[in-house]
Amino acid sequence: MEHIEKTIEVEAPVNKVYNQWTQFEDFPEFMEGVEEVRQLDDKHLHWVAEIGGKKKEWDAEIYEQVPDQKVAWRSITGARNAGMVEFIPQESNLTRVILKMDYEPQGAVEKTGDVLGAVSRRVEGDLERFKHFIQSRRLETGAWRGEIHDEKNQS
Repeated sequence: MEHIEKTIEVEAPVNKVYNQWTQFEDFPEFMEGVEEVRQLDDKHLHWVAEIGGKKKEWDAEIYEQVPDQKVAWRSITGARNAGMVEFIPQESNLTRVILKMDYEPQGAVEKTGDVLGAVSRRVEGDLERFKHFIQSRRLETGAWRGEIHDEKNQS
């Protein structure tokens, strides 16, 4: 598995930034190569994306979600990936977003792209586009304020 960690500062309050991030079906608006994200229920998403010139589909499970703090996921079918996005208030109108992601490149094209830093640049660009997406709106496109906790790690 490969690992990426990227950070960006967004000029918006933490609740607005978090609320927008929970609108997963809007991801194609700012994520390069993402064609569709369909929310199946509170915890499950179906992704369709172009990666390395090939169409890929996978399902992901949100296993940890705390309003204004974090969203963590892992794939349960298809392309192996997992990660977490943290939201850290800096000032009343500034939020630090930290994205940590683990993924497994498949095939020669993806492995070569990974060596050349393509995935890292793509994630960095996605965060920049997210920043502009949320900063250009008076209001976020929606919000989900529920919590999800990993039952596998509960006592």
